[in-house]
Amino acid sequence: MLGEHHLTTAILSALPEEQTGLLSLLQNPERTVRAGRAFWRGTLHHKPVVLALSRIGKVAAATTATVLIEHFGVNQILFTGLAGGLADHVQVGDVVVGTHYIQHDLDASPLFPRYEVPSYGLQQFAADAPLLAAVVTAAQQYRADFQGANAFQIHQGLIASGDRFVSSAAEVKILREALPNALCVEMEGAAVAQVCCDFKIPFVAVRTISDRADDTAHVDFASFMHDVAGPYSVGLVHAWMRAR
Repeated sequence: MLGEHHLTTAILSALPEEQTGLLSLLQNPERTVRAGRAFWRGTLHHKPVVLALSRIGKVAAATTATVLIEHFGVNQILFTGLAGGLADHVQVGDVVVGTHYIQHDLDASPLFPRYEVPSYGLQQFAADAPLLAAVVTAAQQYRADFQGANAFQIHQGLIASGDRFVSSAAEVKILREALPNALCVEMEGAAVAQVCCDFKIPFVAVRTISDRADDTAHVDFASFMHDVAGPYSVGLVHAWMRAR
């Protein structure tokens, strides 16, 4: 087992606006292009990190994760990004730390049970337990320091991923009925979790809830990224790296 001082951490961001805040913290940044993607190597709190954008969708995110592991030799991956809330108690502005990840659009039945990934015998991929605990602690620390009228809530549980932007009440209803334990829905996490399972690399995704994934949401995404999701990501990563 590698010691903490030997770990190289990859921090995946879903959107450029989110990566900007992290880039501002990066010490000795060095840009490298690989597979048509820009990767930024440097240090945070004197610990080696690589920043990258996952791009949108499962295949793009899987490609990015593979390059991070194979070319840059990262030993753990943290994903920060946005998601749509599914569970009743998960509200806009809250943070979901994924304990498990499932592809809600995967269905190889009748050859395999619905949601099961062929050849794996798994429907869900689990987050790395020690990394999960450390990220939750960092989120709690950041929340304790959060200077706002209403501190966000931290939830732990199942994150659903699929190559479809869920934006209607009808789709949300179907997802909630099919996956009643899912807290939120996005488009990349389960794919990165599968890649990390293949390479035996610890992985955790943290998602800020930007909307309720339905047609009643009235969120200004640019403002939300600038005022909420971006600062949350920077604050959580800062707390986590500082504590390592």
